[in-house]
Amino acid sequence: MKKTHSIVLFNQKQVRRSYDEEKENWYFSIIDVVQILTDSSIPRRYWSDLKNKLKNEGSEVYEKIVQLRMAAPDGKQRETDCFSTEDLLHVIQSIPSPL
Repeated sequence: MKKTHSIVLFNQKQVRRSYDEEKENWYFSIIDVVQILTDSSIPRRYWSDLKNKLKNEGSEVYEKIVQLRMAAPDGKQRETDCFSTEDLLHVIQSIPSPL
């Protein structure tokens, strides 16, 4: 399975992503998306809380988390929770809009 890693910008902020050629699907770092949508200073904590909430609600989205190795801000490759484009849209719907 060949994967291509890249970074895209959304509202001047980076979103890490990886392309799986075999499945012909992009996977996006949920931590990066959470930071952009919530403007949280601790996006990992926000995602951890949201992930627990989804799990407790029995959400199917929780089971679709894919962990991929991506470059962290410190330059090291770390396991990162990711979602395909379709599943990411379902997660985004679970994030309350800022007022």
